[in-house]
Amino acid sequence: MVLDKLGAALSEALRKATGKAFVDKVAVDEFVRDLQRALLQADVDVKLVYELSKKIRDKVLNEKPASGMTAKEHMVKTVYDELVAFLGRETGYVELKKQKILLVGLFGSGKSTTSAKLARFFVRKGLKPALVGCDTFRPAAQEQIIQLGNQIGVPSYATGTDAAKTAEEAIKKFSDRDVIIFDSAGRNALDAELANELKNLRDEIKPDEVFLVIPADIGQAAGKQSEEFAKLVGITGVIVTKMDGTAKGGAALSSCAIVKAPIKFIGIGEKVDEFEQYDPKRFVSRLIGYGDLQSLIEKAEEIKSPELMKSAENMMSGKYSLQDFYEQIESIKKMGPLKQVMQMIPGLKMPEGILEVQEKQMVKWKIAMDSMTAKEKLNPELIEASRIKRIAAGSGLKEEDVKELIKHYDKTKKMMKMVGGKNLKRGNFAQLAKQFGMKM
Repeated sequence: MVLDKLGAALSEALRKATGKAFVDKVAVDEFVRDLQRALLQADVDVKLVYELSKKIRDKVLNEKPASGMTAKEHMVKTVYDELVAFLGRETGYVELKKQKILLVGLFGSGKSTTSAKLARFFVRKGLKPALVGCDTFRPAAQEQIIQLGNQIGVPSYATGTDAAKTAEEAIKKFSDRDVIIFDSAGRNALDAELANELKNLRDEIKPDEVFLVIPADIGQAAGKQSEEFAKLVGITGVIVTKMDGTAKGGAALSSCAIVKAPIKFIGIGEKVDEFEQYDPKRFVSRLIGYGDLQSLIEKAEEIKSPELMKSAENMMSGKYSLQDFYEQIESIKKMGPLKQVMQMIPGLKMPEGILEVQEKQMVKWKIAMDSMTAKEKLNPELIEASRIKRIAAGSGLKEEDVKELIKHYDKTKKMMKMVGGKNLKRGNFAQLAKQFGMKM
């Protein structure tokens, strides 16, 4: 995923620096070199890297730690605070009100898909959005907006060859909707003809928000393009797409420092729901390996169900069945890729590649459990050799796969019995369980 390498490099640099006996000039200088190397490899602008690393070095060495804080804690807090400021100190949450939003950006930045993700976000928040296709240059762009609207159950309007005229008609048509989202043609901000059309479109819409949609794989072009779009239409927020790819991503994320507008959202996958509000404090906490329990709690809240609550309570009480295990696999899938979920748990370190293997195993286990009877899922002790053979045949899996599922279930149940009781009533797990309304 984008910035995996940066996150690993930053957390390792911090670990090395804070693992030394003293946080002295030598330790700080070594950390700053590691920091600069990591940021430059992530495609962050050289000038911005120098400014950030200088601020961190000066504060760690020259500022006195707050009362009760050690030198090492002061260093971690300084790195965290400066990275948060660098990646957009303010939380760029959008207001849930009646408004018009214009999306602008380069060709291939993912504006059309992002417009649907944004509409889906407002639907989840209880508002009534509408989509408008003002991209009259790309073939089938308007048809795509209509298809995306149908896919998420949101009304759309995309017709005509004049973008400003399309916008004018859509505003009249959707006067009863809470949020109208306008998708514009992808363009190079330095193209004079297209730039002029974009200004005309902005003047027609008079948007409350103008979001620059910028892909994580844009590289060093991010700075110049961001500046030009800001001059053209006045950027109020940034949406970074393709954060699930293999790009470096640092340049896109640092574009907020250039246009002086907050990052509002990040796209973390291709699916419509793989889209989240950007909170720099939570993002940096995840990036340097300190987790993001609050986001995990919010994701848990979104998929909260009586079945999940019951299965979690059974798990903690020792009455844990394969049916409970099945419910938990379903819930984890709804929360997003396993790797993203695990990154939110503070202090959790997983060996490289293990989560990808685990995710593939979970898919197999769910298929196997779909071939079990309700009685078998509630009483796994019933599953002996002949039943394993039947389950494997019914699911198209090998008998070894079914045995591996039973083995994993037995291990989990034993572990929960050993760890259960008082230990589960404290710490992060208890906080998460409380949010679910579970009895502990």
